[in-house]
Amino acid sequence: MKSCTRWEGSETTSRAQTLVVGFRRMTRLAVNRVTWQQVGHVTESGRYMFRFGWLTITAEDLAVWKQFPDASFALVKTATAAVSDEAEEFHLGVFELRESSLPREN
Repeated sequence: MKSCTRWEGSETTSRAQTLVVGFRRMTRLAVNRVTWQQVGHVTESGRYMFRFGWLTITAEDLAVWKQFPDASFALVKTATAAVSDEAEEFHLGVFELRESSLPREN
């Protein structure tokens, strides 16, 4: 069965644009964890721009990566003023270690 939708008037067009923008926001962040490799093995704390938005990396985050280079951190979205054209802001949250990173018990 074919479906045809006809968009008329600025109200309908505006609603459609809002839906598209909302969908883009929902799908923009395809990654929810990052590794040191994915952030380019940064060596200094700071605020870095990535494809998903701004990421703040602290000295404590770097200390974890230096001890466990394969650790992956959860991305945590920070609360910022909602302006549609601004990139989103994130910081690193809880981290996970691969089993290969853990010390072995003898």
